[in-house]
Amino acid sequence: MVPLLMVAALVCWRWPMVDSGTDQLGSADREWLLMAAGAAVLTWVCSAVAQQGAVIEQLPRRRLLLAQFAASAANHILPAGVGGNAVNLRFLVRCGLSPSRSAAALAVRALAGAVVRVTLLLALLVAFPHALRMHRVVPAGTGRPDDSLVIAVAVLLCAVVAGLAGVRRLRTALRTFLGAVVTDVREVHGCSARAATLWAGSLAFPVMHAMVLVAVVQALHAPVPPAHVAVAYLAGSAAAALLPTPGGLGSLDVALGLALVTAGATAVAATSAVLAYRIVTVWLPLLPGVLVLAALVRRRVL
Repeated sequence: MVPLLMVAALVCWRWPMVDSGTDQLGSADREWLLMAAGAAVLTWVCSAVAQQGAVIEQLPRRRLLLAQFAASAANHILPAGVGGNAVNLRFLVRCGLSPSRSAAALAVRALAGAVVRVTLLLALLVAFPHALRMHRVVPAGTGRPDDSLVIAVAVLLCAVVAGLAGVRRLRTALRTFLGAVVTDVREVHGCSARAATLWAGSLAFPVMHAMVLVAVVQALHAPVPPAHVAVAYLAGSAAAALLPTPGGLGSLDVALGLALVTAGATAVAATSAVLAYRIVTVWLPLLPGVLVLAALVRRRVL
């Protein structure tokens, strides 16, 4: 709840800026917004490809894609990816995998995704070393950081403290679980087709999300190069991943907004971009995703 409360305080504090950002959405380029929506749809396809690559068995394609759509909705209801992982775990079990193998497959996919995101971020930072400049969030002549930076740092400290508190309890469980994960990694990479599917899907997933943000920024006519927007997305999503909120609500919004400002966007343009990104990736597909989730449960696909 701490990140949500901090973001609520920031919204109240900076309401004129948020209101201006909302108004700016009215003049956004509709063609670029349609491209953003198309990239958002492709994120579910990429998720399905990555999930298929994490197991040796052939999964039913149509149900796998529907499960990813339903998982994205569940992910915005429960914190820290619990909803999406629960949906995928249940789907894999229904497909005949044991619970332990299903959990290991989710871990293999998560590990591949983390490696890809870090590699992409480092590669882009090397290629564009000046994409993010922290001095842009410090008002000139004051030496005081922007409110969003203060809140982001405070939330990050809360996440670190919470993580350290849970390390001891997780240590024993992790030792047993990692053994199963190592076994699954070896099996998947023993089949070149499955390994290629896993890494291709894991790579395409963050790329499509970055494309959504790039299209949104272009729709708002913000003077930020696409490569810098991609760096901002990867950096912002990496920071938000440390905070256990449903669908990154609050944590991702602050992190993305801050990253876009460091990439060269104005505070109003960054706010508009984050609002549009959330509308396209969360609010529009949320109700259909919940309906699909209910239908899959009713038909015992989950």
